[in-house]
Amino acid sequence: MNLEDIYTELIAEHARSTDNRRRLEHATIVERGHNPSCGDEITLELEIADGKIVDAAFNGAGCAISQASTDMMIELLNGRDVDDAKRRAQLFIDMIKGKITDENLLEAELDEAATLKNISTMPARVKCATLAWHTLLTSIDRRDQPVDR
Repeated sequence: MNLEDIYTELIAEHARSTDNRRRLEHATIVERGHNPSCGDEITLELEIADGKIVDAAFNGAGCAISQASTDMMIELLNGRDVDDAKRRAQLFIDMIKGKITDENLLEAELDEAATLKNISTMPARVKCATLAWHTLLTSIDRRDQPVDR
């Protein structure tokens, strides 16, 4: 199996996964993300306690890249410290924008999400891949506001 096949299979696997597609009963943050250029939408729900992402989930619709990226993000960041989650989210965004290319760093910090790095060469798909990560950063910045479902 070549690298392109692995990339395609990972996107398909994560886009189809239902493990993280659910509502959180005790969400402390609910944030909607929308990409008007292609119609991708997600609703990200986080339960944050004591500075840690206790649980995370999403619902949404859109292309396979946006949905897979969201699923990968949740798998990577669930259980992590909020500051660490913010740092990794910014690293992912910088990777997709082509600002960070160190493969060892990306694989160590982003795990499977690092497989999306080649999206940096597809400008029309950048917003699809980064939608969830921008939504996460916005939600963390707004975490002191009341939950709006």
